[in-house]
Amino acid sequence: MSNTAQDTIVAIATAPGRGGVGVVRLSGPNAENIAGNIVGGRTLTPRMAHFAKFRDGKGDVIDEGLVIAFPAPHSFTGEDVVELQGHGGPVILDMLVAACIAAGARQARAGEFSQRAFLNDKMDLTQAEAIADLIDAGTSASARAALHSLQGVFSDQVNRLVEALIGLRIYVEAAIDFPEEEIDFLSDGKVAGDLHDVREQCLRVLEEANQGRLVREGMTLVIAGKPNAGKSSLMNALAGFDAAIVTDIAGTTRDVLRESIQLDGMPLNLIDTAGLRDSADVVEQEGIRRAYAEMRKADRLLVMVDSREGEVNPQDIHSLLPQSQQQLENLDLPVTVVLNKADLSGMATGPRDDGSFVISATTAEGLSDLRDHLKDAAGFKGMGQGEGQSRFSARRRHITALEQALAALDKGEQQLHGHAAGELLAEDLRAAQKALEEITGAFTADDLLGRIFSSFCIGK
Repeated sequence: MSNTAQDTIVAIATAPGRGGVGVVRLSGPNAENIAGNIVGGRTLTPRMAHFAKFRDGKGDVIDEGLVIAFPAPHSFTGEDVVELQGHGGPVILDMLVAACIAAGARQARAGEFSQRAFLNDKMDLTQAEAIADLIDAGTSASARAALHSLQGVFSDQVNRLVEALIGLRIYVEAAIDFPEEEIDFLSDGKVAGDLHDVREQCLRVLEEANQGRLVREGMTLVIAGKPNAGKSSLMNALAGFDAAIVTDIAGTTRDVLRESIQLDGMPLNLIDTAGLRDSADVVEQEGIRRAYAEMRKADRLLVMVDSREGEVNPQDIHSLLPQSQQQLENLDLPVTVVLNKADLSGMATGPRDDGSFVISATTAEGLSDLRDHLKDAAGFKGMGQGEGQSRFSARRRHITALEQALAALDKGEQQLHGHAAGELLAEDLRAAQKALEEITGAFTADDLLGRIFSSFCIGK
């Protein structure tokens, strides 16, 4: 632990702005002494609220309120913690923080309280991140998922994976180290079976983590298509208000438009793009370039087609999107084709056998089926009940670590079945374990910790 971890830190723990109550939090070895100076030297009974006047170094009264002490290790950070609860005026709280600093505290960095809780084994890294996710939650579903992570649901799954890997590594490495015991671990089927089970378990956790990321961040849906296909009309219909300008003039949308909405509580990041066509207009060309750039970052592509154009092949998006042959090369993301303007073509609205959907963005016919499809595509159906209750929030770094672990397990299976290379299999198992331990922080580089906790708010 660095020397700065021995400092006593202070910060405002409540949200910026005016409020009825404001909280200043101290944590560190001198927290009670510093708080004692602020409240006139009175003795603080652990976990009991005391009414007191808060004074600065000159003895002048700053405010009055409650003071509560939480001695180590029974506190949020695992250190001595004291909370000063006064009135929620920003000037008053700043004066109170200044008085604490004058008495020997240091201004806390962003996320430093949570970082100390992690370093003092009060929580693992996924739980610490879940605190920030819970604070930032934009929907009830994302708040529930963050709470599940804070309660250890995600950590438990990762830890079970690590335990299974450790057991497999012990067996494999023992067979390598003691060949005289004549244990043919490559042919008895135990290693192959256990390795397969661990891989399947890792895959399931990865799938759940991907859904957890979508619940936390929202699915990014790019709406693309030819000019006047009704992209902006669909964006407005899904958003429930006029987020984009709609006209009969082809090429009205020339830039990328973004809206974050909810579909029955599911966060959805909508991106409307410029109509795709060959154009000599420099501005329109830039809009089309940006449209294809957004497609490459999307979770799902929604291709809009004017249903009056006749039958289309939803599997051949190159025929539906001009220039797509070169622009969408190697693009790997799910696609939903939507045939719009059913009110003008007379087509029956709703889902079709080929996977496409027929709607009228103007009249909203067929829109409920499309909404259900998008929720289903994001794995959102059932959130809040049944199996959805156990879902957890996840971040992109978690996904990356799980993918690395899965890749190492896949490589290990190749070593086992293709080359019968026990030593190489053992190394792949070690790499998989290391990737998983980065999720919970059992193995984490200091620079990664710095990046994670710097994204937290001050006072948390």
